[in-house]
Amino acid sequence: MSETSEDEQAQLQTSDEELSADEEQENTDAEEEDEEDDGNDKETENESDDDASAADEDKIENGDKALTWKDLGLNETLCKACDELKWKAPSKIQKEAIPVAIQGKDVIGLAETGSGKTGAFALPILHALLENPQRYFALVLTPTRELAFQIGEQFEALGSGIGIKCCVIVGGMDMVAQGLQLAKKPHIIIATPGRLVDHLENLKGFNLKAIKYLVMDEADRILNMDFEVELDKILKVLPRERRTFLFSATMTKKVKKLQRASLKDPVKVEVSNKYQTVDQLQQYYLFIPVKYKDVYLVHILNELAGNSFMIFCSTCNNTVKTALMLRALGLAAIPLHGQMSQNKRLAALNKFKAKNRSILISTDVASRGLDIPHVDVVVNFDIPTHSKDYIHRVGRTARAGRSGQAITMVSQYDIELYQRIEHLLGKQLPLYKCEEDEVMALQERVAEAQRTAKLELKDLEDSKGYKGGKGGGTKRSAAGGDHDDSEQFTGARKRMKPMGKGGSNNYKNKGGAGGAKKNWNRGKKRN
Repeated sequence: MSETSEDEQAQLQTSDEELSADEEQENTDAEEEDEEDDGNDKETENESDDDASAADEDKIENGDKALTWKDLGLNETLCKACDELKWKAPSKIQKEAIPVAIQGKDVIGLAETGSGKTGAFALPILHALLENPQRYFALVLTPTRELAFQIGEQFEALGSGIGIKCCVIVGGMDMVAQGLQLAKKPHIIIATPGRLVDHLENLKGFNLKAIKYLVMDEADRILNMDFEVELDKILKVLPRERRTFLFSATMTKKVKKLQRASLKDPVKVEVSNKYQTVDQLQQYYLFIPVKYKDVYLVHILNELAGNSFMIFCSTCNNTVKTALMLRALGLAAIPLHGQMSQNKRLAALNKFKAKNRSILISTDVASRGLDIPHVDVVVNFDIPTHSKDYIHRVGRTARAGRSGQAITMVSQYDIELYQRIEHLLGKQLPLYKCEEDEVMALQERVAEAQRTAKLELKDLEDSKGYKGGKGGGTKRSAAGGDHDDSEQFTGARKRMKPMGKGGSNNYKNKGGAGGAKKNWNRGKKRN
């Protein structure tokens, strides 16, 4: 273990009280959440901790190096499960959080992306479940559906040796089937807040009175206003005597928000010293006119060909349009957004995970929590409006010690947003070097592909057959709701279509001509 990480660990152990005292003081000053302030506050906190940590450094050096899963106090079956999953040694956040969680304390965990936060709350829950087996033991809340499925997979993998039963409750899936799963009384429920509330209100005999553990993954997002109503309903029906874990890479520091999670004497476990990205991630920006955004994107994809890409757009329509454009250029791209049906979303994600597609174009629905190890490059095609989302987006690459690249496209309209991101990170990013002549050589081909994409997008909308024109469900249709990833629109159909139209017209004309001939013959006979 390097000296810097030992240093950080020492800081955490010696200055818990100091951190919480600092926090309370800050929170009385600020009501509204502001990402920039958060980043700065944390820096100052850590500077003040440096002196306190120096004294304990020797202790850590002796005891820290040989730390295994067993040393954290975990059950032997779980240690075996970790070995089978090739988890060789606990990560920083796991070393800090698991012992505290096993003691039965509430935990607020803050660590950078890809640092093993899921394991940090899954292992203590399974440990407690082995000691005191019961149904409806833990509830895990997540902001996105894909993340819920991923956490479910991790729980099942860790608990395979002990026959753990998990149930994933998310929107977009059949409620009756989910009701049947819940009726079997699983040990662990992983849910998105909205669908869980639906079941609590509509499913007879289903309640959460027995729950012993509540986990909020990506807690700052769940405690936000988006989930306010649902979360209040869920917290009302949970028992007061429970353990609560909050985990995220960008944790809110406002007392009001944290109070809603009703924690009792929580222990704050903080591994990253401020909102930061991992060291193995190379970050760049590209300052370009908005007019040539697509051209530069294609250039980057060509330059870094052979890598696996995640491209983030701001709207559902934009993801589909960009995917169709790239596909017209012969690149294997697949869109993922919130207006696709849930099965199609999972199918798109699985195609990308299985490396059948090398480019995933997504909205922020895939920016949090998803663990896809082979992502090499993240491209922010549209800059995120919230600086914190940047940290989550670029955290899809360079996970668990791997390296990765992140390129953010900044147009003339995004300068302020970009400066906020730099302010949050506390550093200036280097410019991604591009040869302008090389880029502009692609302009014609990209313009052609854009036209093709526009036509195909119109086809997509028309094929939905909405009679109300731009009414009701056009929004859904525009995003290709029923087409899994608009893959049937690969250009062949476009080439066929004019012929088809022409063909049908000729057919009508022939029919017309034929009709005229018949009439002529009839006239002859009469005469």
